[in-house]
Amino acid sequence: MTTLDMIEDAARRLNGHIRRTPLLSSPFLDAVAGRRILIKPECLQHTGSFKARGGWSALSAMDDATRKRGVIAYSSGNHAQGVARAATEHGAPSVIVMPSDAPQLKIDNTRALGAEVVLYDRATEDRELIGAELSRQRNLTLIKPFDEPLVIAGQGTVGLEIAAQAAELGITQAEVLVNCGGGGLTAGVALALAGHAPGLLVRTCEPVGFDDVARSLISGKIESNTAASGSICDAILTQSPGEITFPILQRLCGSGLVVPEADALRAMAQAFLRLKIVCEPGGAISLAAALYHGAQIDADTVIVVATGGNVEPDIFARALDIL
Repeated sequence: MTTLDMIEDAARRLNGHIRRTPLLSSPFLDAVAGRRILIKPECLQHTGSFKARGGWSALSAMDDATRKRGVIAYSSGNHAQGVARAATEHGAPSVIVMPSDAPQLKIDNTRALGAEVVLYDRATEDRELIGAELSRQRNLTLIKPFDEPLVIAGQGTVGLEIAAQAAELGITQAEVLVNCGGGGLTAGVALALAGHAPGLLVRTCEPVGFDDVARSLISGKIESNTAASGSICDAILTQSPGEITFPILQRLCGSGLVVPEADALRAMAQAFLRLKIVCEPGGAISLAAALYHGAQIDADTVIVVATGGNVEPDIFARALDIL
């Protein structure tokens, strides 16, 4: 299981290899939300998302012989790019299993970062089975996208940064909204904040129709989505929370927030207009929750993690049309 010590160890390995993203603010966004909002733009991270952290954490912890054999991962795009970048910079080959309907930008970027991309149909094929078989055939080490302790530890460095930045600003009480798929980032952030800023409560954010985590937190057991695709929030579409991540979310997080994807587009437009940053739909659900669903939030201060910015031009154009 991932521990606070593992997150702190990951931070030391990541030092100099990832960006310490800032906390941004805008009085215009505060006015829309009716409270203070701070945005941590992981869309400015290497590869365009926080996934660069988990990928580097996993690769940097391997012994040389394991890395030399190569790694394999499955992802709709952001974990793919994070692992591909980390593998290439460590001199390791990488194979990434990606859904054929993933944004072309993410597929192209993963290949450009040095990975071999294997496409599959997410409606009829199982990426975990494909990954396991390729791992066996080629003797590759599998790096799971969220249910992997070293990946969770890497993502948890976001929480260490938030804790330090909040302390610098004198913030001791806040809700931290995190876009949540399988829960790797959310679990890591929750562990880091529990250890360093216990007054900051993590809330999960998901799109309508893919709210497996929110439902799991209500029922107390892992729930699944009936659909595997069908939302523009591709970065956070998972079947269910992880076996490792869910107990952490259950123990440390507040109730989940569920947001229509139309609000994610509105939030993308606001992020561009007021902060000059680009978010993908799945990276803007948390901002949408803060801006348009404040009745479900109690804190006077909200910290939003904008998790990714790898958006197709046509989707971004749809968001800007709202302005």
